[in-house]
Amino acid sequence: MRILVIGGTRFIGLHFAEAALAAGHEVTVVHRGRSGAGLLPDATHVIADRDAGLAPLRGRSWDATVDLCAYFPRQVRELAAALDPGAAGRYLLISSLSVYDVPAAPGYAEDSPLLPADGPEAEEVTAETYGVLKVQCERAARQAFGPETLLVRPTYVIGPRDYTHRFDYWVRRLARGGEVLAPGRPDAPVQVVDVRDLAAWMLALLEQGASGAYHATTAPPFGLGDLLDAVASAVAPPGTTLTWVSEEFLRAAGVPDRALPLWPADPHTRTTSTADPAAALATGLALRPVAETARGIGPFEPQPETLTPDREAELLAAWHRR
Repeated sequence: MRILVIGGTRFIGLHFAEAALAAGHEVTVVHRGRSGAGLLPDATHVIADRDAGLAPLRGRSWDATVDLCAYFPRQVRELAAALDPGAAGRYLLISSLSVYDVPAAPGYAEDSPLLPADGPEAEEVTAETYGVLKVQCERAARQAFGPETLLVRPTYVIGPRDYTHRFDYWVRRLARGGEVLAPGRPDAPVQVVDVRDLAAWMLALLEQGASGAYHATTAPPFGLGDLLDAVASAVAPPGTTLTWVSEEFLRAAGVPDRALPLWPADPHTRTTSTADPAAALATGLALRPVAETARGIGPFEPQPETLTPDREAELLAAWHRR
């Protein structure tokens, strides 16, 4: 296949492009030239900013298009307008589990109600607008590229080259050992998918000619305790312990959600982190153990917004004194 990848030089896109090239496909990656230097030498590189115009794509055609960086529905429409009719082939949009309204029950399927999205299209991505914008992107994709559109709705994507370092924080922290502050409840639902598994499966969907919406995530029930136990089994030294500190205590202490990455503190996140991946598994999604992902995470610089060792020690001491 000839595959066009919009945003193919960072994390998911890079892993997908590498998988497609390894499988013998012809890959064209569109990027701004900021993170792609020296990467993917066997791909065709098109330097363009989708928000400044995609004229370099005119006059070319592909069998499939993978769009990894559409955050606004106008970006989907502009991509369709920049391509000749039919030039995109089968269109795959990376969406999110954030598109869902409150599901009726844990283990919900892809037909669960989506967030209401008939209002104006926001011009800024925030915690409040992200999910609605993704719903609007999905709608724009189906309108522009037709019923064969593929919608991939992943949860937290983890693994090598993750520039958010959310999962990496826990790998680094548990590898340091000692008493580890764990936020909230161990059974609070959280779902993850290794980027390499996601990329390989996305390619398989295109090769199969699939269409429709799919969840890309671990199967519930899977809690934060399961995730931390898996990471600890891979990297923690003997004697490492988890101390679960209540959400109420952390809130009273002024600890923001982002200080403890992947903490499902938001009620909406807790309800949407119970998606059923049965449809994806039936089409070939294969999920490696979280411990294996943890063992493959290399060193990284601590993020400034995460919990520092000194602050963690202060919180643990106060928790034990309460």
